[in-house]
Amino acid sequence: MTSADPAADIGLLAPVRAGTAVADATGDTAYLQALLDAETALVRAREALGQAPPGTARAVAAAGDVRRYDLRSLAVRARAGGNPVIPLVADLTAAVAAHAPEAAAQVHRGATSQDILDTAAMTVAAGALRTILADLDRTANALARLAAEHRDTPMAGRTLTQHAVPTTFGLKAAGWRSLVLDARDRLAAVLARLPVQLGGAAGTLAALTDPADPDPEAAIRLVEAYAAETGLAVPTLPWHTLRTPVADLAGALALTSGALGKIAADVLVLSRTEIGELAEGSGGGSSAMPHKANPARAVLIASAARQTPALAAVLYGALAAEDERPPGAWHAEWQPLREALRTTGGAAEAAAALTEGLRVHPRRMRENLDATGGLVVSERIAAALAPRLGRAAARTAVAEAAARTAREPVTFRDALTAHPALAGTLSDDDLAPLTDPSGCTGAAGPLVDRALSRGRAPG
Repeated sequence: MTSADPAADIGLLAPVRAGTAVADATGDTAYLQALLDAETALVRAREALGQAPPGTARAVAAAGDVRRYDLRSLAVRARAGGNPVIPLVADLTAAVAAHAPEAAAQVHRGATSQDILDTAAMTVAAGALRTILADLDRTANALARLAAEHRDTPMAGRTLTQHAVPTTFGLKAAGWRSLVLDARDRLAAVLARLPVQLGGAAGTLAALTDPADPDPEAAIRLVEAYAAETGLAVPTLPWHTLRTPVADLAGALALTSGALGKIAADVLVLSRTEIGELAEGSGGGSSAMPHKANPARAVLIASAARQTPALAAVLYGALAAEDERPPGAWHAEWQPLREALRTTGGAAEAAAALTEGLRVHPRRMRENLDATGGLVVSERIAAALAPRLGRAAARTAVAEAAARTAREPVTFRDALTAHPALAGTLSDDDLAPLTDPSGCTGAAGPLVDRALSRGRAPG
């Protein structure tokens, strides 16, 4: 089976976004339709304000079907002028002229290529963000359930790769959810501010005023009407070289990918064969090893978390855009922005499926918690002994007992009992609760409750 278009980019080397809703929403066809919609919306806005003859918008809209246009031809011809709007305007104008010659003169009137491409990019981004937000809501809901269910499930807290002190899986899941909610809030705020672009050749709106009656306010009203037609926000100024909207979008996407990457990083560690505390609901296979069930979704999320910050760096770099229209900085944004939307969208879709199907193994968590013979509670023991021996003496005695536990086949509790400095200090009744890791999780439970009091995602 072969692709109908040998140049089609369907994600063969980008499985994190291949076949996802965001991939479809950011493909060439989607962008082309957004460009056509931006042109049509501008004519609608002008007609609504009496700046174009009645019926003009209907004629342009009739020619605005993406299936009428040759994507490959547009892409190749874009090389001549540096952007795809130039050949598209020519093709759209010809298509309108074929059935409504009087309306053809209204196509692209007063706009510049960047007005149309920026507006289309924001429209595509808005659609992609809505899909991403829905997947983040699914993820947050799944994590809320996990956090509540495992509020008091003890596991080893790990710092710098080593067992540190006991924690709970509920607290870990609540932490993941907190990051997801942070990302969701940031993306939602960016979505609400995505602006339309309309400034004309140099951002003065000069070409959008009537030479016979040059009313500057009429041009500003057109920007507002254009925003209403597109569903985008009204910008304070044309933002041809004021790229805050793109930079904000880049930052929010990088944050989201990183937040989901944290979940993936923990799942990848905790699903290792020798740890086995978590497992994906349905693991991926191996081309060589039939026994494997790889954490494929976590792998894909981790790949996105490593790619998106680099893409965001390109978009941040484009802030340094010279003059009133930039040569190169704006052009450098297009593909990185699309890929940032795609990688983040793919990661969000994978995260929703991962968290909804995540398998938790409390027994294995307890086995690993006991793997050091009780050393995981050393901090608590030192704190309990400090009032009786003094802080320095207590720390020294506990450290010596811990060192013996690490090198000899003896439990930490037995080493403490046998230590000469601790003789008679702690009875068996004292040691029993102090050396039980499940009773040494501090305020983990209340912290989970506190985290879950933050507004739940809808659904």
